[in-house]
Amino acid sequence: MTSFKVGLLGRGTVGAAFAELLEQRADTIEATVGRRPEIVGVLTRSRGDFDEILEASDLVVELMGGLDPARDYVLRALRAGKHVVTANKQLLSQHGEELWEASREANVTLRFEASVAGVVPVIRVLQETLAAAHIDRLHGIVNGTTNFILTEMARTGATFAEALGQAQELGYAEADSTEDVNGRDAAAKMAILARLAFGTPVHLDQVVYEGIEHITPDDLEYASRFGLSLKLIGTAERVDGGLSVRVHPVFLYGDHPLASISGPFNAVTVESPDITEITMSGPGAGGPQTASAVLGDVISAMIPPALVPEPIVKLDMVEDVLSAFYVHLEVDDRPGVLAQVAQILGMQDISVKSVDQRGMGDQARLVMVMHPAKESSVAAALQLISQLDFLRSPPRAIRVIEEEFLSSPE
Repeated sequence: MTSFKVGLLGRGTVGAAFAELLEQRADTIEATVGRRPEIVGVLTRSRGDFDEILEASDLVVELMGGLDPARDYVLRALRAGKHVVTANKQLLSQHGEELWEASREANVTLRFEASVAGVVPVIRVLQETLAAAHIDRLHGIVNGTTNFILTEMARTGATFAEALGQAQELGYAEADSTEDVNGRDAAAKMAILARLAFGTPVHLDQVVYEGIEHITPDDLEYASRFGLSLKLIGTAERVDGGLSVRVHPVFLYGDHPLASISGPFNAVTVESPDITEITMSGPGAGGPQTASAVLGDVISAMIPPALVPEPIVKLDMVEDVLSAFYVHLEVDDRPGVLAQVAQILGMQDISVKSVDQRGMGDQARLVMVMHPAKESSVAAALQLISQLDFLRSPPRAIRVIEEEFLSSPE
């Protein structure tokens, strides 16, 4: 039996878990594939030489994170004819086309299952199982930190800051969770998924994203009155011949397949006329879980390579899409308030689905769920509403996915 030599770049939480897992599973992999994987070099800040590791390796695993020097190392490895496995979502969402082109030119594999949703095999499903399907839409809960925070806020009534602190104590959130809670982490992952699902280049900068920092316990309390649950959802869908990719806090009705995904779990729903819809879910983060996905990619690279094809089409990016909204207003409790708000909404062709109004002394809280309307129309309406003299604080709006359930084949 010949060995399959692996160079490891980075030995943090995931890198250490990967090295341990590879050693544990080496016998099984050898019996299955016919070659025994072994780590022949490790590069960290304090030890290792990249050129020596590259020369000795059949495959390079990049678990350093960030763009520099990871981009340079991955490109050099691919151009040297080495397979590469990475979990680096920021690298792929900003330089993916360059890297995939380098892998095609060298006829080597660049695999990245662990870059999105941990052990949930959404990358492999899009690349292989659904390669021939015409996909219309993806919805994803692709950040376990924010899903845990929103779950705890709904379950206990905790504030955002309290739930974030709990997530950090339990290890679900880093000390600096800025890119998790502001939506950028999820946006990077959705850029990768959209590229695979729709065959068009998608850069992180083209993804519209919004975080959960502004969510309050009141939002979750009122949502329960309407039978809604709150998630940070990434969406990629065909719109008017173009493509919309976005990440926002979104309310879901109870029968939506992502509504029940709680805690640090991730899930992705794929919609296509060929398959109706499928949902994949599982742990989205953690050293052992991510290491398992990385090792799965290493095993796949030991078999004939699968390449990301050149872009099939060039779709225009669409930002102004139809969406339903939850709107929260703090107002003076006086006659005519609801009528003025309704008049402004009507001017923008926005209709109201549900209303909940509660008086609190000399002020009132007005919460509404709108029927779907253009996002630009909703933004214009909220701008006009924010200028009304009876408003006590800026209006808050959160998107709502209207589908209570997805249609099933007859």
